[in-house]
Amino acid sequence: MSNESLDLQRAKRVIRMEADSVAALEKNINASFQKAVDIIFACKGRVVVTGMGKSGIIARKMVATMNSTGTPSIFLHPSDAVHGDLGMVRSDDVVICISKSGDTQEVRQLMPMFKRIGVPTISMVGNMHSHLALQSDVALDISVKEEACPHNLAPTTSTTATLAMGDALAVTLLEKKNFTADDFALFHPGGNLGKRLLLKIEELAVTGPQIPKIGLQTSLRDAILEMTSKRLGATSVVDAQGQLAGIITDGDLRRLLQKTTDVSNLTAEQVMTKNPKTIRKGTLASLALQEMEQFSITQLIIVDDERRPFGIVHLHDLVRAGLGGETAS
Repeated sequence: MSNESLDLQRAKRVIRMEADSVAALEKNINASFQKAVDIIFACKGRVVVTGMGKSGIIARKMVATMNSTGTPSIFLHPSDAVHGDLGMVRSDDVVICISKSGDTQEVRQLMPMFKRIGVPTISMVGNMHSHLALQSDVALDISVKEEACPHNLAPTTSTTATLAMGDALAVTLLEKKNFTADDFALFHPGGNLGKRLLLKIEELAVTGPQIPKIGLQTSLRDAILEMTSKRLGATSVVDAQGQLAGIITDGDLRRLLQKTTDVSNLTAEQVMTKNPKTIRKGTLASLALQEMEQFSITQLIIVDDERRPFGIVHLHDLVRAGLGGETAS
């Protein structure tokens, strides 16, 4: 067996062990989990999450996830807490203590102080008989059968399980609070994610006099001139009331010329595609992109409430704006 094959087997074993550990957590979603959710949901202050070492790293990630999903949170380093940072904890907060053993000295020594402040405590521990589990108002079981480390020492499956339990808390609270995509957007204004959640289609569209637009009886020659001058590869076609009647695209012209070369007497109405796909003003640009990809179109007309063309956007404009990338930042 080659070294590469052995390496791949080792890697797959780690993934399998971590996946099994996360799946095993489902049995621990019980009355204690519900009580923890209820305590955090009723919290008037912030969720203070603390932990040492790798648990501290997971705690920071939990804080980031909760903050972005509508549950205000802060990280408290246990060592810094006993040197003044404990002053950030108030009685209207909730504290989550993370410790695999449940007996981490730096976290353990904070418990009497939390009780003195009068703050509710939730522990996430791998030993339900530990000091933290017994001293907390609620204890969540994050125990794992073994670490993926061959020596059963390096935190691997245990940190993954803790991360999953933290996500379960955050997402449950998100749904309990009816936290919407619009709420989410307020906390994610930057990067591609912000664009997908905040950018409206009209911000990328050609509008006003630059909209390619012709009437039903416009000659095909003039239609082509309009398309050429506006450089969007298409033109909207409107009726006498200014309402959208159709669209002519470069693709329509190519298909027409495959059928006939005599186009001198044709009008826009004879060539156009009737009832083209449209989108309303105010729609998120990311949804416009989904529409264009779903129907394999490169131009999309934006219409107002009277179905009059308000603007037109090209697929390339959406891609250039960064909407074709990942959905997270």
